[in-house]
Amino acid sequence: MKKIVFGITGLTLGGAERTLVDIANRLCYRYDVTIFCIYSGGELEKELSSKIKLIHLCKKSYKDLTDVEKMYMSLKVLFSKKYLYKTYIYKKFDKEIAFLEGPITRLFASYGKKSKKIAWIHNDITKVFGNSFKAKIKMFIDKKIYRKFGKLVFVSEDNLKKFNKKYKIKNNKQVIYNYIEKDEVLKKASRKVDCEFPKDTINFVTVARLVEQKAIDRLIKIHSKLVKNGYKHNFYVIGDGPKRKELENLIKIEDVKDTFKLLGKKENPYPYIKNADYFCLLTYFEGYPMVLEEAKILDKYILITDTAARETVQNYSNSQIFENTKEGIYKGLEQIIKKGVVKDTKPSKQYDNRGIIEQIIKLIEE
Repeated sequence: MKKIVFGITGLTLGGAERTLVDIANRLCYRYDVTIFCIYSGGELEKELSSKIKLIHLCKKSYKDLTDVEKMYMSLKVLFSKKYLYKTYIYKKFDKEIAFLEGPITRLFASYGKKSKKIAWIHNDITKVFGNSFKAKIKMFIDKKIYRKFGKLVFVSEDNLKKFNKKYKIKNNKQVIYNYIEKDEVLKKASRKVDCEFPKDTINFVTVARLVEQKAIDRLIKIHSKLVKNGYKHNFYVIGDGPKRKELENLIKIEDVKDTFKLLGKKENPYPYIKNADYFCLLTYFEGYPMVLEEAKILDKYILITDTAARETVQNYSNSQIFENTKEGIYKGLEQIIKKGVVKDTKPSKQYDNRGIIEQIIKLIEE
């Protein structure tokens, strides 16, 4: 039985993390599967099959670390990559899969045979680091890092095009769309939630980490303007992150605490998505968001900004793409609130996971 290892920062609540859990749970009946995490304590760890081995570099979750401990771990991964790789990975596995951009990819590239290594890219590589001097250094380093992998896997055609434009490296590349356990999404969506949506108002739900990329601050200001102009509606945001306090303050400043709710992290976001009138992902940029496939499984009307996420809804009739500006989003939401929920009765192309696992198996067997 072949031994494979996936590397990821931690199995917290996130799209890439959810995808990895679903993939590993399918592959563990065919391969000896290990997941190497920098941090432990991720909420999704308990959803792993008992067949899967877990290795933790740090015995604490990232959120439980002090600022000093966070700095120590960052420096440890940065300056001890080769030692850590030799200790935990080297010569122990037939395939080594770095499943997320950043530290784990750099660690897996630090030593060993290129032919064994696969890197998964989930985001728009031209935007994920920003435009600062520090970001440019990271991108320069990562260009060399990605050359050390035998295969690069992208979750969308758009991500692959953006990567090729930015890096211009000749690695073997492939697109494999995110894998989701469709039946699990449907089953979890039927469970009760602790938040009932008002029946007399349009309710929008988004699932997003509270970081700059997700543009929740922009959304709060647009929502506030709509409310002040007489457009009654509610927004619910599922997720947590470093901008939470800043966003809570903005909600107070805009005086929309009764209509714009930060619900925090939810291990099961699906009932909220199911019970909402619309699912939104009105962000600055995206890769291939798994949450949109989940919303499609739940037959929700989807609203997105013009990002790489357009690829997700290109054959899904119950969706709209807004111009990725404050004005574009305002006009789009204004029209939605005026018209109410009007769904296309024509069948949309639903999520189909057949063939994705077969693609991954073929990749491992190469």
